[in-house]
Amino acid sequence: MSNKGQKLFIRIMCIILAVLMAGSVLIGILSATAGAVTQADIDKLEDDRDAIQQRMKEIRSQINSLEYDQSVASAKKEILDEQIELTQQLIDNLNSQIAEYNELIREKEQEVADRQAEEEAQMELYKEHIRTMEENGIVSYYSIVFGARDFSDMLSRIDVVSSLMRYDEDVYNTLVASRQATEEAKATLESTRASAEAKKGDLQDAEDELQVQRQEATDLIAAIEQDIEAAKALYDQVDKEEDAIKARIAQLEEELRRQNTRVVGTGSFQWPADSNVVTSGFGGRNTGISGASTNHKGVDIRAGYGANIYAADSGTVVTSEKSSSYGNYVVISHGNGKTTLYGHMSQRLVKAGDTVKKGQVIGYAGATGVANGPHLHFEIWENGNRVNPLNYFKSGTYVMK
Repeated sequence: MSNKGQKLFIRIMCIILAVLMAGSVLIGILSATAGAVTQADIDKLEDDRDAIQQRMKEIRSQINSLEYDQSVASAKKEILDEQIELTQQLIDNLNSQIAEYNELIREKEQEVADRQAEEEAQMELYKEHIRTMEENGIVSYYSIVFGARDFSDMLSRIDVVSSLMRYDEDVYNTLVASRQATEEAKATLESTRASAEAKKGDLQDAEDELQVQRQEATDLIAAIEQDIEAAKALYDQVDKEEDAIKARIAQLEEELRRQNTRVVGTGSFQWPADSNVVTSGFGGRNTGISGASTNHKGVDIRAGYGANIYAADSGTVVTSEKSSSYGNYVVISHGNGKTTLYGHMSQRLVKAGDTVKKGQVIGYAGATGVANGPHLHFEIWENGNRVNPLNYFKSGTYVMK
């Protein structure tokens, strides 16, 4: 092979090595940017959503099977509350899916950028290859082969030509593959964006349905209160259940005392809601229902659906349950003879046995249980006896409606 041919061969091999090195670096970059969010994560949320929707259908069937009268009104309200909770779970699920899709979109956008960078790099290598061929005056592979001095030289030149042809083909195929990868990444990105938009539509539908369900529950309580006998029966039932709950909480607190695992609070209380409007005070009140209980065992604080409910002081959660009267409620023992109760929540964020800090969000306001609108029912107990919660707060802390 001539000196010129040898120089050309060496230069071509250098280019090939440069391509291989660039490829290995690119592979490393793509591996490093592999996203933590996968379609499998979203598929799991889809499965959860399907289960929630199936349960919602079952609940709706139960609601439809109950005709209004005083014997089933309370049961229907409980079922309505469960339906509302399931719809809220569906909304939470859809919000999680949208968040996952948004993260996936960010990752796919980065993947598209990486693929485009790879394509541009391959195009530059291809251009460099063409320039090299032109600069060295290579006209055809035939001239290289048939310019051999002898048979041995021809065999050597055939090897070089074969390498050059394979290199030409590899450069071209890599360029084509890079372009295809870019197009595929763009298509996946657009598909992910479309899926995210579809979930946003589902979310709006669920939020609209939630409003309808809340209104249905509110209307049911209003209908009960218009029926004097039904209302009296309901309030009597509430009194009995609240007394039973009180006895159960006393047992749980005694068990907690024996275990000596109580968290002792500060002894002072923080207002448990963002709103400072008290719509119903402690003690005697006129329910407008002859013969019904007029003893309000706590205070009602105005709160919109989903508003934060805060632990009034540090302590240990002794109860986090659902009842037909309090709805979703949480009871916290503060380890100093004082206990607080938070009722009618739409969602509970703590469970029995949890330790909580003063000011920690323990749930969200709602209208579960016997409630004709969203609010927080708040109680303070001293050594097992209910006391007026407002005694623990300065008058400027709250406003009586």
